[in-house]
Amino acid sequence: MYNIDFNHPIHVYFIGIGGISMSGLAEILLDSNFLVSGSDSKQSDLTNGLSFKGAHITYQHLAENINPGLDLVVYTAAIKEDNAELLAAKELQIPILSRAELLGQIMKKYDLPIAVSGTHGKTTTTSMISEILLLAGTDPTLSIGGILKSINGNFRIGKSGYFVTEACEYTNSFLSFFPKVSLILNIEEDHMDFFHDIAEIRDSFHKFALLLPTDGMLVINHDIPDYKEITSGLSCKIVTFGLSSDAEYTCRNITYDTAGCPSFLLLKSDGTSYPMTLSVPGEHNILNTLAALALADSLGLDMAVSLKALSNFNGSDRRFEMKGVIGGVTIIDDYAHHPTEIRATLQAAAHYQHKTLWCVFQPHTYTRTNAFLQDFADALSMADIIILSDIYAAREINTIGITSRDLQDLLLKAGKECYYFSTFDEIENYLLEHCINGDVVITMGAGDIVKVGENILGQ
Repeated sequence: MYNIDFNHPIHVYFIGIGGISMSGLAEILLDSNFLVSGSDSKQSDLTNGLSFKGAHITYQHLAENINPGLDLVVYTAAIKEDNAELLAAKELQIPILSRAELLGQIMKKYDLPIAVSGTHGKTTTTSMISEILLLAGTDPTLSIGGILKSINGNFRIGKSGYFVTEACEYTNSFLSFFPKVSLILNIEEDHMDFFHDIAEIRDSFHKFALLLPTDGMLVINHDIPDYKEITSGLSCKIVTFGLSSDAEYTCRNITYDTAGCPSFLLLKSDGTSYPMTLSVPGEHNILNTLAALALADSLGLDMAVSLKALSNFNGSDRRFEMKGVIGGVTIIDDYAHHPTEIRATLQAAAHYQHKTLWCVFQPHTYTRTNAFLQDFADALSMADIIILSDIYAAREINTIGITSRDLQDLLLKAGKECYYFSTFDEIENYLLEHCINGDVVITMGAGDIVKVGENILGQ
């Protein structure tokens, strides 16, 4: 594998430079005086920001964009093997790295690289840890899978040894990382277009944990079934959090306000306790908070600072994000695209004052929809009324023949009020005609369903 020497900047070309992670990596290289260029399918705020900082970006994937003057080409998992630029780089024998491989090499630059993994909650927990480190004055470098309002973006370059990033299990990409501290928030079935079963997923997380050095640390959810199987063979420090009373960081006396935001008593295994009130809703955010606090406390950061940072945390982009109110109808957007995430979001919404809870759901990828069809129906049943859009294809072609109508059929058989519309215009018109003062509408999915709420609000 090609190894970058950060003391000798080179010319790096990014295929898919506008991605939420790729753009951040490009920014790090720009800050290190590398020459950066790349391509993407469309212009965005992220690509505009990179262009302003000196990157040269084209908005077509063309073979002629790749030339012998390039020293390295980086690509994302979304780039297919027949991509014209990738093929041209191979033909010219230009060194190639995946996004994960580049991120792993960047981690080596830092004294304390922190990798946040798990099937769910990575972006929120990474954002929480970021807020703690910022308030504690550690001057961290941050790579977040969503927009964090306090840094007005998804990336921040600091000057200290702290580096925080998300670590995704898809295609085993996090096995290319070099963390000193890792978090495992949860382990469930997902990405079944790559993994065979839950046993293979658990094995991947075990291998990820084994990447830690002897002087490193793993923070892991005690509630993961047989979590010690994941930690077996580790020589580093292990810290547990969770709702189980046996976890080193747990809680009790959970209550919720009318916005669904919890208050609870944080309990440490040494007997100390701290009252905590969150500004983000749902039990899942209690677990994210326990993970972030367990990490910060184990790193020796001031608990008072950590508690203050998280009590003021208002969430990251597209995570139960309040988009606005129109005609007394509250519109919220959420990134949930897995049955467990949907259930967590709708459980949080149940504590939110409302008359009718509408869920406008855009399934994400054909393989995921097919693999969890009944689970999706069961989770979505928690809403009063469900509206379905077409499946967001992302990287896939529909070779299965699955459609949103298959999901609608299951919901209708379960006695739920469920509608399917093939266009966003139809969805928006239906909501405008049928929602009343006091209703809550949640647009949900990892695609572009957020546009529905924004269009209704005129954003």
